[in-house]
Amino acid sequence: MKRFIVKSPKKLNNLKLAFITGATKGIGRSTAITFANAGWDLILLSRNMDLMEKLKSELLTTKSKINLVKCDLSNPQEIEHCVKEAIEKYGCPSVLINNAGCAFNGPLVEMELGQWEQTIQINLTSVFQICNSIIPQMRENGGLVINVSSHASYNAFPQWGAYCVSKSALAMFTKCLREEERSNSIRACTITLGSVNTPLWDSESINSDFDRTSMLSSKEVSETILYMAQKPESQLIEDLTLMPSGGAF
Repeated sequence: MKRFIVKSPKKLNNLKLAFITGATKGIGRSTAITFANAGWDLILLSRNMDLMEKLKSELLTTKSKINLVKCDLSNPQEIEHCVKEAIEKYGCPSVLINNAGCAFNGPLVEMELGQWEQTIQINLTSVFQICNSIIPQMRENGGLVINVSSHASYNAFPQWGAYCVSKSALAMFTKCLREEERSNSIRACTITLGSVNTPLWDSESINSDFDRTSMLSSKEVSETILYMAQKPESQLIEDLTLMPSGGAF
C-alpha cells in the first residue's frame, strides 16, 4: 500500500493587506482611501503621524484595519527597523505600494549635493530598502510590488534631471526585481504616470506657476492602482502607463 504524505497548509498572509508609503498626501492618501473602501486592510507609512491619525479617523467607517508606521524615508538608518517592526506587528502584506517621492527643480550641475542625495534616497534607495525587508517575508505565499514611476523615467525634462534619473533607475530596479523573484511567486510592476495634480507641485522646491486642471487626479491614479492590485495571481501588468489625454506638462 502506498503511503501519502499530507503537507501542512501554509500559513496564509492577509490576502487583502496593502502596505502604502507616502500615505498622507496626494496619490498615497487617495490610494489608502480607495483600498479601504474596497475592503483592504492597510499599513500606512509616513513621517507625519498627525496626518496619518487624521486619515485613519476618516477611514473608520470602512471597517478596514488601519495600521500606522512613522518613518522618514530620507533617513536610511530608520527604514529597516521601522519596516521590520511593522511586519512583525501587523503581518506581511500581499501588496506593497512604493509611492513616496520627492523632486527638485533646477539645472543638474547647479543642484546641491544634498538635494541630489535626497532625491535618490527617497525615490530609489528607500524602495530598495523596503523591498529588502518585506520581500523575504512575502516569498512564503507570494505577493505583488507596485512601484509608482513617471514618464520622466524615459523622457528627459530640463530642470528635472535628478528626478528623471531616479525614476529611470526605479523602472530598471523593478524589471530586475521581477525577474529575480518570479520563481518565488513575487510579481513586480510599475505604474508609469504623466503629470498628476498633487501637493508635490505646491512645494517650495518646485516651480509650478501654470494651470494644473488638465492633469490626472489622485483618485484616477489610485483607482488604477487598485485595478492592478486586484488582478489574479496568474496575471501581471508589468507596466501600466497612465497619461492625461492632453499629453505631458
